[in-house]
Amino acid sequence: MAFSISLVAQWRRELNEDYTFSFLIKSFIWVLRVVQSKVLVVLPDYLTSGLDVMLVGINPGLRSDEVGHHFAGSSNRFWKLLEASGLTPELYRYEDDSRLVKLGVGLTNIVSRPSRSVRELTQADYKTGRSALRGKIRSYRPRSVAFLGVTVYREFEALGSNTAISCGRYTEKLEGAVLFVLPNPSGRNAHYSFAEMLFHWNTLARWIEKIKK
Repeated sequence: MAFSISLVAQWRRELNEDYTFSFLIKSFIWVLRVVQSKVLVVLPDYLTSGLDVMLVGINPGLRSDEVGHHFAGSSNRFWKLLEASGLTPELYRYEDDSRLVKLGVGLTNIVSRPSRSVRELTQADYKTGRSALRGKIRSYRPRSVAFLGVTVYREFEALGSNTAISCGRYTEKLEGAVLFVLPNPSGRNAHYSFAEMLFHWNTLARWIEKIKK
């Protein structure tokens, strides 16, 4: 929005210098540029067939939306957990998100619309995302699906807020994939320490290591 305001200010300055017929042309060009600056760019999924695991987040935060990469928040522990659990050979940064596919790790979200907080998401967002996510699982057929946070899994299964959900590996499968629920790596998640989060991420990493042998 700030960028759009600066465009309008520049447009006004230029028009003050030129009141000829080019007024209409310049006005049209500047309107197009303002609209273009506000177009929503959806954060891409990084998925392919036969992944070891499809990681499912809630939705992109504003920082991820701004830079165009997953888990870009400075306090998010996602990349550190990947490295500490051995799912990546070194500490990746958010700019490396597209590289995960080569390691058998896919990235997607249940809701594609970015927001400052999950509280801004609506049931309509989840309903649309629920159907889309199930379609992705059926299409790409990953060996496992890991929901990053109990909220993601609760919304995917449309469970009530009073339904108890635990982290770990589940006995039931999801469209043929082994099901995991992992702690949300967000820096806002005060329910788990890094060590507690890592315990559950290690469970996933050990399972992947086992099936690759």
